Amino acid sequence: MNIYNFSAGPAMLPKVVMEEVRETFLNYRNTGASIIEIGHRSDIFVEVLEETERLFYQLTDLPANYKILFVHGGARMQFSAIPLNLISLSPARKSSYVETGNFARQAWEEARRLAQVVASSADTDFDRIPDERSIQCDEDAAYLHITSNNTVYGTRWNRFPSVKVPLVVDATSEILSRRMDYSQFGVTYAGFQKNLGPSALALVIIRDDLLGQALPETPLLLDYSIYAKNRSLYNTPNTFAIYMMQLILRWIESLGGIAAIERLNDAKAKCIYDYLDSTEFYRGVARQEDRSTMNVTFHLLDRSLTDLFLQESRDRGLLALKGHRSVGGIRASIYNAMPIEGVKALVEFMKEFERIYG
Repeated sequence: MNIYNFSAGPAMLPKVVMEEVRETFLNYRNTGASIIEIGHRSDIFVEVLEETERLFYQLTDLPANYKILFVHGGARMQFSAIPLNLISLSPARKSSYVETGNFARQAWEEARRLAQVVASSADTDFDRIPDERSIQCDEDAAYLHITSNNTVYGTRWNRFPSVKVPLVVDATSEILSRRMDYSQFGVTYAGFQKNLGPSALALVIIRDDLLGQALPETPLLLDYSIYAKNRSLYNTPNTFAIYMMQLILRWIESLGGIAAIERLNDAKAKCIYDYLDSTEFYRGVARQEDRSTMNVTFHLLDRSLTDLFLQESRDRGLLALKGHRSVGGIRASIYNAMPIEGVKALVEFMKEFERIYG
């Protein structure tokens, strides 16, 4: 039986990448040591770091005036780092946030003494993205923060706000899943555990002119300029996570790049949404025009069948489909590594379950 892991994160990683890690783990490049035992400033690891950066620039067409940083603490640590690094851009010491889900709210709560919510979809239980044209961001704000894909509720921004202040984007649950013009963002950040590798590290992409703006009281390991000046090696980073990201970027390149990944992701999402739209047995959480291609969220019309659905899906090798505790129901996270075969297996199970219990 094939096993498919629909976990929202830490999420499944490409099988070919995991196999390569297994083959090289005890003896990396005939050094006699594992990649996790090699010094982070050694020539061998610096080569890994440099190729990882090069591949990211190449695959995303990232402009040269942006720095790639590997930052401790994952995405949640950036909830603190963002205001500390950018709030000085505003003489009034204020920033703006759009609240579109669980993590968007947590980002705002971390900065709330210096932030205001300028748009929210909380009034409809986060089933949508606010109209980007309606967002009124103060021109004296340091930045506008959004969460581009909402893991818990299954929504995403299809069009980004056009504002006169730096746009800061938490792209944790969709990084590298679709083509994006990074020049429209001042800062993009993402936790590793969805599309980049194992958890506990964050990728931060920051425009050069936004470096060196941190408040004097900013801790060194939250100051982006420290990472930029020291090639992310001021303190020992998670070297294994960076190695994994290198392999994942090579895998994306082998498939044809971000455009190819985007086509695959669109096809996977369409497979599930087409079936959801054809039946009354299941009900999607997100408004159609704002649906995520990474996190598909839905309920059974008869919610008393949810536990049975989850039990029988596990028996079929379809793992981690339980919805987030704040939403309930079902959540299928279909990040880059999820093959189309896994999505088809889920849809076939959904159809069979409906035939039996519908």
